[in-house]
Amino acid sequence: MRPVKRLFDLVFSGGALIVLAPLLGAIVAAVRIVLGGSPLFVQSRVGKDGRIFAFYKFRTMIEARDQDGELLPDEQRLTALGKFLRSTSLDELPQLWNVLKGDMSLVGPRPLLPEYLPRYTAFQRRRHEVKPGITGWAQVNGRNNLTWEQKFELDVWYVDHQSFWLDAKILYLTVLRLVRRDGISQPGHATMPEFMGSATQVGRDG
Repeated sequence: MRPVKRLFDLVFSGGALIVLAPLLGAIVAAVRIVLGGSPLFVQSRVGKDGRIFAFYKFRTMIEARDQDGELLPDEQRLTALGKFLRSTSLDELPQLWNVLKGDMSLVGPRPLLPEYLPRYTAFQRRRHEVKPGITGWAQVNGRNNLTWEQKFELDVWYVDHQSFWLDAKILYLTVLRLVRRDGISQPGHATMPEFMGSATQVGRDG
């Protein structure tokens, strides 16, 4: 499974970066004009076996701060261009480079922040047994309409059931989700609220 999956990741991500080069260039120009500065948002995320890597997205927010110098809430900093990029998932395209490098796969649990690591239960940490993905089982079964606990249940289910055919199904369902543009965010949030830990899964720690 793994050699075949890696080969598919390499071929698809490399080919997509070439084919989408004009679109990527147009987005870079638009972000520079609207937001200024670097068009990329770079952040540390957690990969397979807990390895930290640099994660790439197109920027969708301005750096607006309050009188104390703190960043305003995400929903207040999200621009019209940013909303469009997120609703179409075009902001995720730079992650094709993460796939090409081997940090990520096309399909797998979404990579999350390093500060979440000590907040996971043993069950939830199992999501790091595979490479994170641009899309995954949780993304095609609710995306940000799900609770964190529901997402982690789906992530671990994928770890236990991964196969070439399941990946193909997830990619197909991802295309349908993109067309419908659903599950982009939870009500009142630009995407998802911060994960602060879960008491409902404690029993799974064994």
